[in-house]
Amino acid sequence: MEKKEKSFDFKSFLKDQGIIIIFIVLVIVLSAISPNFARPKNLVNILKQTAINGILSMGMMFVIISGGFDLSIGSIVGVCGIISAMLGLGQVPLIVPLVVSILFGCLFGFINGVGIAYGNLPPFIMTLGTMTALRGLALVLSGGQPVTGISEAYMKVASGFVFGGVPYLAVYFVIVVLIAAFVLTKTVFGRRVYACGGSMLTARFSGINVKAIQIAVYTICAACAGFAGFLLTSRTSVGAPTAGESYEMDAITSCVIGGVSMAGGTGRWYGVVIGALLISVIANGLDVMGVSSHWQKIIKGIIIVVAVLADVNSKDKKN
Repeated sequence: MEKKEKSFDFKSFLKDQGIIIIFIVLVIVLSAISPNFARPKNLVNILKQTAINGILSMGMMFVIISGGFDLSIGSIVGVCGIISAMLGLGQVPLIVPLVVSILFGCLFGFINGVGIAYGNLPPFIMTLGTMTALRGLALVLSGGQPVTGISEAYMKVASGFVFGGVPYLAVYFVIVVLIAAFVLTKTVFGRRVYACGGSMLTARFSGINVKAIQIAVYTICAACAGFAGFLLTSRTSVGAPTAGESYEMDAITSCVIGGVSMAGGTGRWYGVVIGALLISVIANGLDVMGVSSHWQKIIKGIIIVVAVLADVNSKDKKN
């Protein structure tokens, strides 16, 4: 007997690729409304705007898929940016502020992971406490003042271009995405992250060291924040103690609209990439059209609520 060909399931296609379709339609609409939007210079700006949030979103993706939540990455960006700026005045090789920033990020993430895994603290409470404490630490380290005078070599890290027009920031983002995608989809660790998000109890009975996975994902998330803090300082040419405020919200929004379930266990890396791009396109499009920046926060809030509502309804139907 001949095997019957599977019929095309439009609903499944729309569910899996809907975010990509929305992104393409939005770009087309904005290009039609404002010719300035599609100009090469503006598209380069979008890539720059996406890079840092995109890097943070890759780290947040691991945490949310595992069933967790992290409010502290914005503060980690601020602290690590201050530390990077202090080390980036030209007295030490450029690799030093980069490595130190990432290592401090790992330390803060490790603390979050230990508090959640072994202290049995809810992720919201643990990372909220860390967020507040680290924001205070950034103010203490900087004396409440921006750290200025970073070296020219440091400033070039995020301001240069390759291939005649691709910003360095976009290259860093692509590298982080490739690493995250490989780890999440091609390694045992990645499969265990999904398993923990699906059901921690089942994962524990399956022999997975759930506590180690929790510590690892928060460490990865904070390492991305440390790297982002280094890049943000390079891009802005200053280490500001208030840098990174609300960045956690942008990262969470990118994950949610990219298809990562807040309940854990579900999500794809390319959806998060499109989610980060979508946020930048919306913000840039509103700026180009002269719309007040206050509307961007309203739109982001609506997007989060709608995306989570759609996810909850989808799970209810499956159940």
